[in-house]
Amino acid sequence: MQHSVLTAPDRALTKARASARAACAAAALGLTILWAVGFSPLQILHNTAHDTRHSLVFPCH
Repeated sequence: MQHSVLTAPDRALTKARASARAACAAAALGLTILWAVGFSPLQILHNTAHDTRHSLVFPCH
């Protein structure tokens, strides 16, 4: 039985792909939360998100 041994460039590529997948997953989760809160029918959630945007000097209107 042969064991596959990853070379240094292969390990770096594997880590880069894992990091890219994690970044994409985090971005998708963040955008989902922002969308859900931004369009929430609960006024307190919407107002909290709005006030947070203002406190971070993020233009929202």
